[in-house]
Amino acid sequence: MEQAHGLLLNEEFYSKLSESKKPEFVFEWLQFLQKLLVAASKADIKEKQKTLVEQLTALLESSPGPPARKLIAKNLALLYSIGDTFSVYQTIDKCNEIIRSKDDSPSYLPTKLAAIACLGALYEQLGRMLGNTHTHTVGNLLKAIKSAESQGRYEIMLSLQKVLLGQGVAAVPCHRDIYKAARSCLTDRSMAVRCAAAKCLLELQKEALFMWTTELENVATLCFKAFEGSNYDVRVSVSKLLGTILATAVVPKQGTGARQVVRKTSLEEAMDLLASGFLRGGSGFLRVSGEILKGSSSVNRDVRIGVTQAYVTFVSTLGGQWLELNFASLLGHILELVSHPKATQTQIDAICCRRCVSFILRATVGNLLGEKAQIAAAKEICQAVGKQKKAVDAAMNDSNVEMKVGTMDVSASQHVLVCALQELGSLIQALGSTAAPLLLDSTTGVLDKVISVLLHPSLSARLAAAWCLRCFAVALPFKVSPLLDRCIERLNALRSSPEAVTGYSFAIAALLGAVQHCPLGIPHGKGKLIMTQAEEILCTAVQNSRLSVQRTQAGWLLISALMTLGPAVIHHHLPRILLLWKSVFPQSPKDLETEINRGDCFTWQVTLEERAGALCAMKSFALHCGDLFSGDVIERLLPPLKSAVALSTELPSLNKSYGTPLKTASVVFRQRLYEILALLPPKTYEGSFNSVLKELIAELTLADNQMFAATFLLPSLCHQDDALLLGSWLQETDHRFIEEQLKLGGVLGGGSLEHDPFNIYERLADGELIPTPLPPVLSVVRAAVELFGVIFPYLDINHRAQILEQFTESLKHAKGSKQQTVQINVFAAFCCGLKRLACMKGNLGPEEVRRAALTLVMHSLESANILLRCAAAETLARLAQVVADSAFTARLSQMSFEKLKSARDVISRTGHSMALGSLYRYLGGIGSYQHLNACVSILHTLSQDSTSPEVQTWALHSLSLLIDSSGPMYNTHVESSLSLVTLLLLSVPPAHAEVHQSLGRCLNALITTLGPELQGNSKYVPLLRTSCLVGCAAMQDNPDCLVQTEAISCLQQLHMFAPRHVNLSSLVPSLCVNLCSSHLLLRRAVIACLRQLVQKEAAEVLEYAMALAKESSKGSCKLDVNISESGLEGALFSLLDRESDQQLRQDIRETLSHILSSMAVEKLSHWLKLCKDVLSASADFTTTAPVDTTQEEEDERGDDETIFTSGKDDQFRPMIAPRWPTRVFAAECVCRIITQCEKIDAAHFDMTVAQEKKLKHPQSDFLVVHLADLIRMAFMAATDHSNALRLSGLEMLLVIIRKFANVPEPEFPGHVILEQYQANVGAALRPAFTIDTPPDVTAKACQICSAWIGSGVVSDINDLRRVHQLLATSLTKVQAGKEAQNQLYNESTSTMEILAVLKAWAEVYIVTVERQKMCAPRQKQFLKVEISAAEVSRDAVSAGDGLLGLVQAELGTLSKLWLAVLHDHALLTLSPEYTNQLPAGGGAFYTSETIESARPHYYNSWAPILHATALWLNSTDFVLTDSDEDSSSLSRPVTPTMLGHESTLTNAVKSPEDVNTDRFHLILGISVEFLCSPRPDAPMESIIACLHALHSLLDVLWPRCKIGSDQELGVELLNVLHRLIVTRESPLIQLAAIDVVEQIIRAAQEHVKEKRRSAEVDDGAAEKETLPEFGEGSDTGGLVPGKSLVFATLELTLSVLVRQLPQLNPKLVNSPIGSSGKPQLLSEDGIKLVVAALRILSELISVCSPTGSVSILPTVLYLITGVLKETAVRRLDGCISLTVNAALQALKAVVASPMARAEKSHAAWTKLLRSALATVLEFWNPELNPSDLDEVSMLTAISIFLMSANQEVTCVQCLEKKCINRFKIILGSKNPVIRTHGYRLLQSVFQHPNKAVSTPYIHSLTILVVDGLREVEKEKPSTCAELQAVLEGVKTLEALVSLADEENRIYLVALLLPILISFLLDENALTSAPNPAKSLHEFALHNLMRQGPQYPAIFQKLVGASPAMKARLEGAVKGNQESIKAKKAAGQSRCSGKKSPSIQLKTDFSNF
Repeated sequence: MEQAHGLLLNEEFYSKLSESKKPEFVFEWLQFLQKLLVAASKADIKEKQKTLVEQLTALLESSPGPPARKLIAKNLALLYSIGDTFSVYQTIDKCNEIIRSKDDSPSYLPTKLAAIACLGALYEQLGRMLGNTHTHTVGNLLKAIKSAESQGRYEIMLSLQKVLLGQGVAAVPCHRDIYKAARSCLTDRSMAVRCAAAKCLLELQKEALFMWTTELENVATLCFKAFEGSNYDVRVSVSKLLGTILATAVVPKQGTGARQVVRKTSLEEAMDLLASGFLRGGSGFLRVSGEILKGSSSVNRDVRIGVTQAYVTFVSTLGGQWLELNFASLLGHILELVSHPKATQTQIDAICCRRCVSFILRATVGNLLGEKAQIAAAKEICQAVGKQKKAVDAAMNDSNVEMKVGTMDVSASQHVLVCALQELGSLIQALGSTAAPLLLDSTTGVLDKVISVLLHPSLSARLAAAWCLRCFAVALPFKVSPLLDRCIERLNALRSSPEAVTGYSFAIAALLGAVQHCPLGIPHGKGKLIMTQAEEILCTAVQNSRLSVQRTQAGWLLISALMTLGPAVIHHHLPRILLLWKSVFPQSPKDLETEINRGDCFTWQVTLEERAGALCAMKSFALHCGDLFSGDVIERLLPPLKSAVALSTELPSLNKSYGTPLKTASVVFRQRLYEILALLPPKTYEGSFNSVLKELIAELTLADNQMFAATFLLPSLCHQDDALLLGSWLQETDHRFIEEQLKLGGVLGGGSLEHDPFNIYERLADGELIPTPLPPVLSVVRAAVELFGVIFPYLDINHRAQILEQFTESLKHAKGSKQQTVQINVFAAFCCGLKRLACMKGNLGPEEVRRAALTLVMHSLESANILLRCAAAETLARLAQVVADSAFTARLSQMSFEKLKSARDVISRTGHSMALGSLYRYLGGIGSYQHLNACVSILHTLSQDSTSPEVQTWALHSLSLLIDSSGPMYNTHVESSLSLVTLLLLSVPPAHAEVHQSLGRCLNALITTLGPELQGNSKYVPLLRTSCLVGCAAMQDNPDCLVQTEAISCLQQLHMFAPRHVNLSSLVPSLCVNLCSSHLLLRRAVIACLRQLVQKEAAEVLEYAMALAKESSKGSCKLDVNISESGLEGALFSLLDRESDQQLRQDIRETLSHILSSMAVEKLSHWLKLCKDVLSASADFTTTAPVDTTQEEEDERGDDETIFTSGKDDQFRPMIAPRWPTRVFAAECVCRIITQCEKIDAAHFDMTVAQEKKLKHPQSDFLVVHLADLIRMAFMAATDHSNALRLSGLEMLLVIIRKFANVPEPEFPGHVILEQYQANVGAALRPAFTIDTPPDVTAKACQICSAWIGSGVVSDINDLRRVHQLLATSLTKVQAGKEAQNQLYNESTSTMEILAVLKAWAEVYIVTVERQKMCAPRQKQFLKVEISAAEVSRDAVSAGDGLLGLVQAELGTLSKLWLAVLHDHALLTLSPEYTNQLPAGGGAFYTSETIESARPHYYNSWAPILHATALWLNSTDFVLTDSDEDSSSLSRPVTPTMLGHESTLTNAVKSPEDVNTDRFHLILGISVEFLCSPRPDAPMESIIACLHALHSLLDVLWPRCKIGSDQELGVELLNVLHRLIVTRESPLIQLAAIDVVEQIIRAAQEHVKEKRRSAEVDDGAAEKETLPEFGEGSDTGGLVPGKSLVFATLELTLSVLVRQLPQLNPKLVNSPIGSSGKPQLLSEDGIKLVVAALRILSELISVCSPTGSVSILPTVLYLITGVLKETAVRRLDGCISLTVNAALQALKAVVASPMARAEKSHAAWTKLLRSALATVLEFWNPELNPSDLDEVSMLTAISIFLMSANQEVTCVQCLEKKCINRFKIILGSKNPVIRTHGYRLLQSVFQHPNKAVSTPYIHSLTILVVDGLREVEKEKPSTCAELQAVLEGVKTLEALVSLADEENRIYLVALLLPILISFLLDENALTSAPNPAKSLHEFALHNLMRQGPQYPAIFQKLVGASPAMKARLEGAVKGNQESIKAKKAAGQSRCSGKKSPSIQLKTDFSNF
């Protein structure tokens, strides 16, 4: 295809191509040329223009296909507009000549059509540049139209439209002629021509004034005629024309000059014109024929629906502001339509007209008005309702006037009321809680007016009023309870009025139906009330025969509706309901017989009504109370149902006896019976199969409904993918609500609530505005079909064959239309049976069943009914599925092959071709290549049958199914199929849109088959890819919206498989242009495609969209949506309010979410402004302004709406202010943006860093900069009228507080940035605590209060008090108890609110206590610090204390409430088998009826409350206060379950010990139960809170005593903690668990100590040896796993240590991991865990008996030395790590343990400690194997053994020798720091009290110390570290001196003194010596002066013997005295001898 990419057509290459490839090549070149002409230079174009024109003209004459002719025309026009225009006239003449040609052959037609298209394009592009030539051209075209066939007429109309567009006013002379031609085309038999004519006239009316002045009436009549027999596209086009012309007539365009004096048509005249079409069809405006006077003619429905759409277009064109101003008159007119007798001649007419009127109101009021204007419109509708009700009341009460007038008034008013009330309900439901002010406005009296209609004489009006109340209830849940009360009260008061009984029962049922949409529910008591009411009504039904039917119906309706409240409510009433069901039906066949003999017509009417109601209640029970629908209940339902089946068999004879009055009742009874049987397991009523089947067969084969009515069954049988074939009627469109009236004889459009009032409580299907049940006659057939489907799979084989044969027989006997009705009914039933059988994976049976089934299906496959044919193909596929035999499937396909070879009629060919495609749909694909080849061959042939577009459509659709089911097998046919599809796309006329749609499906299937191969560049792939792209481009150019939808779908597939080859620069603009298409499916496809594109290429998509918007503003293309100002994102936001389709809105939200996640952080300001603008649109509803003042308010809002309306440009219709769901979404977006920023850069939450980065990169943007905006948005949302938005706003505020709480304020150090927004936060929270706020909003606000207080943002106690006060008020509400609870919602909402308040208090208390703990150590430090710092701290401490004071004031109350919550929670977590132990009256905060709904609230709240309770008990040390014991101080009435007490009786006598024990076990039990098996979704916070609670609990002595004395409890707890540590990776959880383990060990230690102490006290006189062994292990030393606390602890610590240091695992010691020798680097948390584990290990010894300690000692020593080995690594900073420190401390604790000296364990301990010491010496042997181990740590470990162990351990010669050796190595180290530590450790060893230990070291190492010090004289210390080493060496010698005996001391002093003198410097050297040497000099001098007097004799002797020494000493003393002053001055810079060492040990080991 590279050959096609040139400015000129490559004719040489073109000529070599095959005929099939030429169109594709030409199309590709023309496409490329179109792009090139725009981009190329004018010079290049002009140079080749002549050749190019010739080439294009030649193509024009070569019979191009429709897409090619369009491109040729575009390119020619473009070429002339860019290049020279000198030859344009020749081209125009050429085209005119072609059009005038007399050649009428089909082969020449494409050339003519191309010439027509070319003229249109030239005049459109070049406009008035072509001068006056258009008159000649237009004349030529108009002449040609007279003889043209449909394609010609279509093209001419489009061409004329383009001429008009290009010429503008210049074309005025031709207007009349064009008008005449277009008039005739507007009623053309070809629908495509009608659409084109409508487009032409729409263009014409812009300049042709006469169309909307003098000709207005004729144009309207013409449009009405055009609607007759039209299709959907025609109705859309013509209604657009009619609506636009009328809108122009009513509000003429502002023109210039003469056009100002145009006669304006009044609104009334325009409305009357439309009304004439609506009521009289196309019969003219004022002409009244005799027929109409007689009232016999009925308006053609096509016309009525067309006019309905025209109404909508008319109002939409005039816009929302016009509608606001004129709504009253518009409403009056529209409601008049439906009160006209002409519109309601029959019931179905009335229903259809009501639908039309509802549609007009919904499409205008619902879509064009903002929330404020909608509220005003609702008031207006309310006034209309009031007027109608008054009129009816007057008519009913006026006895003077004839009765007939009254009934006419009532009949007319009922339809008006239905429409008005439905729209009022829809409006309020859409407004949601923003409508609250309207309903609370007493002046309007909305509720009173609606409720008054419940007494209307007409059933449909009463139902509409009830439905309207249901809508109110869904919108405003707080109204449900009051409305129910009001309706129940009125029902009681007016129970003698039939209207009141039905009206109020409808209302109650509707309100109960609304409860399932209200998460907050209704009080449980309402269910009891309604149940009682229903029983009363049913009991009194027989007392008054005038009311029997109404009361019976009302009673069962209430019970049926009550079922929707679910098992929780029905559970309590089930026994009574079962009794009612039992009593309604005769108990035995004999009773039934008696009934039949005795009854009369009226009795039977009431009886059937009653039994139908009971059956409906059963059905509702089965649907809504599945949990109660047990085997036992079904057993009790079966007798009544058997009785009902028996009665149904008697109904035909009863109908014969009593005639018509019983007919409807018997039909409804049968329907209800079939519906409930279909819901029961068929096995349960197997015995009644024969009777039921007999009834069903009669129902299906003897049906008396007309044929068209039966077809309503078929759509559900057809496969969704086949909808395409069934015409556009099955397609989703914006007008589906009214368009349904035209399908299947209007059956689907004729559904209405009065057909089945029991539907009023059911949940709506998606997209439905109101339930539309079908008439009972149809519903009973549907129910029969479904029941047959349920039973069929359970029939035995013989029975199946018999029934199918019976069906076939009945078909033979039926005649005429009856036959088709029976055929459809029977077929539908059989198809349902097969579907069920397939779902159950059953088998149809042997040959006789198959034969009968096949006869039935094949008969339908050739039906004239399209739907039946389609359903037959689907059924054939199901048949192949359930037979599951390849031979049978082959036989089926063979039958279709044979038929297709011989048949020539369209019906057979379509049916059988469809059968071929469907056959393998459910078989998992085609198995045989041969069969596939045959199918493809036949379908290819049929696809090219241009004589029948229908055959082409079906064959192509079948081909697409075949491709889908073949999978990779189809690869061999891909090329031929793709070639065929492309060829057809380039040649089939655009009028055959359905063929193009099928081609699109084929192309989509082929792309899927090729899949990722499309990315490649192997031999054929580029060609295949190009063909796919050409096909997509051809479909994109198609005028039909559904074909464009297929094109987008194909491109989407291509983009998925080969993204590089899809050109986004052309795709994205084409998508944006269709964002506001008039076709719903196209808009859906556009958004779905955008959603896919933005997932990976959001930036490019937004860029191309913006480029398109810029082009649009220059006028090069027209956009219906404003992209230029806020980008595609802004446009999508605006669409959220324009669209009503739920799926589409969801897709838009997802698209925006994807854009946000990839672009929001980059374009932060843009996105935040976007969200802020949306959120700023919150309307203020406090003022109830009339409609016409809203304009001013809209204007006052100023810039907030600039994003949605463009002041500069009128091309976008003004956007309404964003409605509440859009605002909720915007709030969610803000939260997402914050989360995204957190993932990307921490600078978003740090003002200082953000400011620094902004200085470097001014373009960068950070979230923290926009904090004020974020707070403002959260505030706006949190204080809105909409509750959903309030919740979103509060969530946003919570996110902001959590993310920004710790961000410092750079300008005010010591403060955080959020501090300045205290007022905003308080103001946002305050409204959430008002009385009328819903509980879920208050609960959310409580969460924020606790987060705000706990965040520490506010330090001033007075500021904190504001938010604290809100919580305090809520607490008062909680204390008020159940009596003061809100009666508007379900009791579980009170639980939710109370628990939220208590949880918030708990969180505040926890934070307060934590802060106090942090402040306590600080306070001690502050005593030593400067005063200013102390003051700062005092503020912080006082704030913490103040907050604690605030909480402490409430603690008495809170603690009781918290304990009550925990008690409730403990009961609710019991297993189901303990349910009978739950208190009958419920808990402290839940009622027994609402247990299930209360559980989630407890689950969300218990953890912080548990933690807080444990902290409170910790603070009281488990000492009971008076208020604790006397719970009367609590204002809430004490429930039996409160405070964990079993009953109030035992409460009185419980001792404090018992109370404490209960509390202890409550907290421990809840914790262990939760930690044993936390749910996978359990939040980490709950686990940590639970562990912290346990820690706080065990931090007090009393609970530790409890757990210490109960070893099993301790072991259980340890096992739970062990499992938690193993299963949860979170370090926080592991650390918290380890803390609890420490407390358990502490408890065990205390327990053992206490036992030992008691034993010593008790046996004080006895010998110590006789004391029993306390501690684990007793005398034997055995530790039993599972029962031993020590063993459990060892397991746990081992798992912790091995997880952190895998090398400790004994199994890994010799493995590569274990022996790698590389030290383990631990994380900070890992270090903490290891330290804690070591601490626990060291404590374990003390819990054991001496013999027990021997058992665990090897393990403990192994682990401690192991940690030492792995972590004692030499560090750069020279410090010792925390783990090493901990290991050394643990080692010391173990080695020094008293157990080492205990008699029973002494020997074993000695042996083991020697081993441990040997181990340490072995792995630290620097001489043999140098390592990275830290010498100081290792020597410290050795010193610990020397200092703390018995001499038997260390005085073994071999060990002693090695230890001395290690000391020698250290003392000989070159590193002064290491020497320093060596000297220190040596000092402690020298000072060992046991001479046997110290003496060998003194003997061996003293000489090393002395030698080391003597070396100093040669080289004085030059650094502080070296100085420190020397000083420590001297101290070591001094220590030795002090230790020596008197006689030996003299020798040591004689060693020491010369060393000290050698440190002295002479006077000259002193001045120039470095500081360390000076310090050493001073130190030596000081020591000499101190020791001289101590040992005068030795001193004198030494000095005397050495004159040099004497001289040095004297010089030093003299110099010292002279320079005292100088020393003082220089003292600060000198290294002090007392300076602390650089290596800091955490613990001082000097006192070992």
